[in-house]
Amino acid sequence: MKFGQAIIRREFIRKLLQWSGYVTLAGAARLSLFELPEARATAANKKFIIEGIGQTDAFTIKDLVKKVFEAAGGTRRFVSNGDVVVIKPNISWAKPPHLAATTNPEVLQGVVELCQEAGAKKVRIADNTIDNAEFCFSVSGAAAVSKKTGADLIYPSSSLFREMKLQGHRLDVWPVFLPLVEADKVINLPVAKDHILSSLTLGMKNWFGAIGGRRGSLHRDIHPNIVDLAQFFKPSITLIDAIRIMTRNGPSGGSTSDIVKKNTLILSDDPVAADAKASLLFGKRPQDIGYIRLAKKWGLGTHDFSKLLQKTISV
Repeated sequence: MKFGQAIIRREFIRKLLQWSGYVTLAGAARLSLFELPEARATAANKKFIIEGIGQTDAFTIKDLVKKVFEAAGGTRRFVSNGDVVVIKPNISWAKPPHLAATTNPEVLQGVVELCQEAGAKKVRIADNTIDNAEFCFSVSGAAAVSKKTGADLIYPSSSLFREMKLQGHRLDVWPVFLPLVEADKVINLPVAKDHILSSLTLGMKNWFGAIGGRRGSLHRDIHPNIVDLAQFFKPSITLIDAIRIMTRNGPSGGSTSDIVKKNTLILSDDPVAADAKASLLFGKRPQDIGYIRLAKKWGLGTHDFSKLLQKTISV
């Protein structure tokens, strides 16, 4: 169907829905691509990418989180009633939110609350931090989110790791953080930042916090190791926090001069596309990032956005 024909078709369906009493005229006008009956089958079979941008002085991060999920069809598209949901932020460092070394706590809280509203039985926040976990969770704001929302904060104790076969190209057996493989649904929630070895740390690199063992050794030949982990961990969705991005001295940073405010969130069910889209915020070409290029080659996803359902929203 050509583009012009598709528009006519969508308008016809909106009017049909209105005439049938399925929705009001105002409701029909507000239907998103993912809400139209004709698009549901397509949306179910085609990957998507949503970019949300906070542009007004009055925008809130919580509202932006809600809007990007609504643009993708709503949280219930990914979270079912009774699910145990684990959210995997990046909280590796004991740094406050304004330094963008860790996932923004307002973004984290917004996702937790949406999962709860969707009927999740349990929502858990889990990360294997680099600095002391209790200190990281406290300073980053994750502990406060847990207290406000009632989400479980999972500390990386040794009893929660088990050696598992990753079946990667390079990585075979490795200790895995069990909450992330025992959950019904996993949401990958990284912060976008510079990385001295991998160029950027985004969604796929965030899985380093889902394993134990000698993680430092994986920084040798880091790009194929990132992709091996991305092949093993399969989140329901990736939401990249680019409210503030760290443009240099990553991944730990430490200075406000390293930070640029983007007020952006990127949501996708294609992990390669999510990272590719985020790389553009740094002025980089996705195909120039080793692990993005390799992940595409190995069939994990695409950085060709024309193959995806795309939408940009602003609040």
